[in-house]
Amino acid sequence: MEEVNGMELVKKFAEEMENMLGRKMKSVKRMAEAAEDADFYHEYNATLEFDYYNSMMINTVDEDGNNVELGGEFALEENEHFNNLPVNTQQSVIQVPTNVYNKDPDILNGVYMSEALNEVFVSNFDKDPTLTWQYFGSSTGFFRLYPGIQWTPDENGVVTFDARNRNWYIQAATSPKDIIIVVDTSGSMKGLRLTIAKHTINTILDTLGENDFVNVIAYSDYVQYVEPCFKGTLVQADLDNREHFKLLVEGLHVKGEGKVKKAMKEAFRILNEVRGGSLCNQAIMLITDGAMEDFQQVFEEFNWPERRVRVFTYLIGRELTFADNVKWIACNNKGYYTHISTLADVQENVMEYLHVLSRPMVINHDHDIIWTEAYMDSVAQSLLLMTSVAMPVFSKKEETLSHGILLGVVGTDVPLKELMRLAPRYKLGVHGYAFLNTNNGYILSHPDLRPLYKEGKKLKPKPNYNSVDLSEVEWEDTEDTLRTAMVKGETGTLSLDVRATVDKGRRVVFLKNEYFYTTINETPFSLGLVLTRGHGKFIFTGNISVEEGVSSLLSAVLIFSRTYCETDIDPHHRKLTQLQAVVRYLTGKEPDLQCDEVLLRQTLFDAVVTAPMEAYWTAILIDDGVETAFMGSRSGLMRMFRYVGAEKRAAKKFLSASDKDNLFTLDHFPVWYRRAAENRPGRFLYYVPKEDMRGKHLTYTHTSQHLAAYINAYKQISLYDYQAMCKVNPHSASSARPLLSVSSKKSKGDILQPCDTEYPSFVYEPSIKETNSVIKCGRCQKVFVIQQIPDSNLLLMVVQADCDCSRQYSPITMEPREVKYILSTLKYLMKCDRMKSQKIRRRPESCHAYHPQHPSQPRVSLVLYSSTRATKIPQQAKTS
Repeated sequence: MEEVNGMELVKKFAEEMENMLGRKMKSVKRMAEAAEDADFYHEYNATLEFDYYNSMMINTVDEDGNNVELGGEFALEENEHFNNLPVNTQQSVIQVPTNVYNKDPDILNGVYMSEALNEVFVSNFDKDPTLTWQYFGSSTGFFRLYPGIQWTPDENGVVTFDARNRNWYIQAATSPKDIIIVVDTSGSMKGLRLTIAKHTINTILDTLGENDFVNVIAYSDYVQYVEPCFKGTLVQADLDNREHFKLLVEGLHVKGEGKVKKAMKEAFRILNEVRGGSLCNQAIMLITDGAMEDFQQVFEEFNWPERRVRVFTYLIGRELTFADNVKWIACNNKGYYTHISTLADVQENVMEYLHVLSRPMVINHDHDIIWTEAYMDSVAQSLLLMTSVAMPVFSKKEETLSHGILLGVVGTDVPLKELMRLAPRYKLGVHGYAFLNTNNGYILSHPDLRPLYKEGKKLKPKPNYNSVDLSEVEWEDTEDTLRTAMVKGETGTLSLDVRATVDKGRRVVFLKNEYFYTTINETPFSLGLVLTRGHGKFIFTGNISVEEGVSSLLSAVLIFSRTYCETDIDPHHRKLTQLQAVVRYLTGKEPDLQCDEVLLRQTLFDAVVTAPMEAYWTAILIDDGVETAFMGSRSGLMRMFRYVGAEKRAAKKFLSASDKDNLFTLDHFPVWYRRAAENRPGRFLYYVPKEDMRGKHLTYTHTSQHLAAYINAYKQISLYDYQAMCKVNPHSASSARPLLSVSSKKSKGDILQPCDTEYPSFVYEPSIKETNSVIKCGRCQKVFVIQQIPDSNLLLMVVQADCDCSRQYSPITMEPREVKYILSTLKYLMKCDRMKSQKIRRRPESCHAYHPQHPSQPRVSLVLYSSTRATKIPQQAKTS
């Protein structure tokens, strides 16, 4: 018996994760160096003609059977390592969004230059076969992806994926930022102009992430906060808040005259006075169809001469009457001016501000490496959670150094499932687990994170799946002690009494958990480890010879559902089953296999010491009704003996390949195993799998309608789900629910949105061995007796049947009930406080907000005229 040292274990796991993630960072650095060198030696050719493999065109022929332009034959082969997609591991492809011309000179020169990355992609994959997708997103709009795949457009034949919109690109290209979006809602902004303005706001919001802070102000005759709750402050630009702003922006209306001075003063006041935020880049985004006021005084008072706040201006509409005014505002406040006349112009024009914000970093050549929050892999169109590591790519040409030209961003993906394999559940015990969270306190990986929901028969990501706070899954941490320590990057331990759930939340267990946590160096992530007292603090080990162990493995009917050896790294191993891989490794036939030595030793030991069970099961006489005998061990080994054939079994699904709940997996102990572990030794557990009931009335999840009368034998426990999805009435006015922080989803007339729910669970009071009483039901009375069956989790209930109490007692349901926050002014304020609360977070270490050589647009000296007055702009007007 060996005691598990949780602190040593969490540090060991963190070190292994650091090494794994370090290999990904080295790969990204090699890609960045190769791209910068290739650009350094490439001379731009405006008339360049160059054919490349366009991911939309490959293996496509025209009516005559000839390869289409930018197509050609491109070998593809299904690869298990890449989600079974057909890929080419020797060649990358180019993807270009539909709104970008795929033969534009900038595109062709960039594609030609970045051909040098092919060799690096292949070399990286050879050095680290656990790498997945590697890529280069160009600032001109194309996306180079390795391994090469055929890109599938959406149902309209359109490719909307633009690498420059992805979080990994934006985070790598810019430092954290505080953004105030100021939008003109005066009468002149009606119709298409307002539509374009709303789209511009949404596009700006999409460029923000959880390290950024934001607010949105509308102005006409007066200044209006789009969300009154956020008045005078900055809120974190997490997914919830961004989606909330989008909903409210959709409801904006135009009226009155545009008074931009008041709005700009308010924006400057927030940025100058509010504590918190990113404490890095600061910018105001002015969206208007014209500016006629004498606005110079505002900048003299609030922003000059330091010009610490950049002002980016977006002139909306086809009219250019006030273009010079709007341009002057940007150029004299280190910003950028763009003209947006159509919806199609929005995307490209909004992205320009990122290039301006990136220039101090580019001029300094600060190659910061960033890691993203969890997200669903869009390239493979899978529902696996990933994180990306990315790095900016700069022009090193001497003539461009002072301009700070960002060429793009390189990156690679890391499936979080692969990362968590370094902290296997078998080392932590039946109730133990490991989890990861970010510097902002959001979950990266956790066994209780449920990022998907069902819409009809399809699984879809929840709108807020990657902004679930640690406090929403570890909700017993009422003082946020654990969250605070992990967000700060501390190392330590904490003990908590918790209510955990098993069987998909249907049953509650009371545990004493010990939490061990530490930071993962060179990343914004922290690792947590949970060991439960009584389950996981000790581990049983023993020495077995390889010959004896292999013999036991081969002579038994065993279920191998855990990963003992890595079979997908080397293509020669991918056809091996886990049993075949284990035997070949142990017998020396495949010494190059990467296998978990500790797990193998435990499994061999379990196989040998449990071998007599099969002879015992065969020898004993089992009464009719017993279908299967089975056992499982902590190592994940299962022995099973079937007494009847499949056609006679009532529980046909139980312990079959499709029965995921009741088998061991990489990160999962079976439900029956976890529930049995709750019981003291010598006590029998009787368990009815819900899927095998098929309408029978035995399952504990369907409570008898009369149970209300007998509930005195149970204790009701309230459980909370902060990741639920609730139905809402699509016809209800949005004003009735002004603080909904979601994007709505429709399914057969229902709209589902994230919500918080409360639901009951019932726990039997073991001290009650027997109870009886009389229930009065109108004109009759019902007598009942409840008696505990010794050494089991069963109760015998005897009830008088000739008295109907169904009218007096309504059914007890375990259905969740939405927690309503907005039922009164007080609850509105509670919800408001919750949304705008600045929880403790760890800011990114680097910030690049200023460089003395940082230009933006050409220096200007203008005389501006409006219909109301002429304003002489000083000759010394500076630009960014």
